Amino acid sequence: MKKLFNSFLTVILLITANDAIAQSCCRKPSGKGMQALALNKSFKAAHEAPLPISYTPQSGSMIQFSVAGGKDGNAFFIPATSQTDNVLFVFHEWWGLNDYIKKEAENLQKMLGGNVDVYAIDLYDGQSAVTPEEAGKLMSGLDAKRGEAIVRGALQKIGKKNVATIGWCMGGSWSFTASVLAGQQALGCVMYYGFPEKNANKIKPLRCDVLYIRADQDGFITLADVEEFGKKVKVTGHDFILDRYDAVHAFANPSNPKYDVKAAGNAQAEALRFLKQKLAAK
Repeated sequence: MKKLFNSFLTVILLITANDAIAQSCCRKPSGKGMQALALNKSFKAAHEAPLPISYTPQSGSMIQFSVAGGKDGNAFFIPATSQTDNVLFVFHEWWGLNDYIKKEAENLQKMLGGNVDVYAIDLYDGQSAVTPEEAGKLMSGLDAKRGEAIVRGALQKIGKKNVATIGWCMGGSWSFTASVLAGQQALGCVMYYGFPEKNANKIKPLRCDVLYIRADQDGFITLADVEEFGKKVKVTGHDFILDRYDAVHAFANPSNPKYDVKAAGNAQAEALRFLKQKLAAK
């Protein structure tokens, strides 16, 4: 009888364990917004592996800065060609701070006339991805508190200087977060197809205008969500400019095999116009 009971107990334990494993494997991601998207198979499939690049920085270099409550943060820093009180924060896509972002950061500084300090912020603490699977893990694993601490550390690094922000995809969302955290120092925010903030309380502190560049073929971020986000931005008393393109998500990323040269060029021209206007105002 005892043997029969032990066998029955073993079966029950095995069923319970297998059920727990099945639930953990099939459970939907607990994160919200971009973090949930990071584990979405369709989202991964829409981001093909970056094309190879060989790039040697011309004027930028990696630096470190203090971050409260944790290890130092990293950024690719391009100093202005002359003394300036203006700064541009650049936020990478889910791939991380790779050579494409470093190259774009240097190009942005040149196109803005060189009179701005540019910091390409590393949100992954030195890690980067070359496959969608790796990128998904990095993006889904990015702790919001650590990300905000890194941004605050970068703001502490620049002191009282004015700051504009720009970012793509995941970086577009962080561009907005950084502008909110910058408070009165914020000059303007450029979001390339970033996930719109839905919490009105997190939008209220915003102190600058927002340029949102949307891909109308984006199957992950709806136009309705973007427009609702825009309404909440306008409640703060600041402008929300929606710049739309008949293109796919990540169309402006030159590492993307589906890079849309024409749409990317037009979007970049609009972003530069916006940034030049905001930087010249201070």
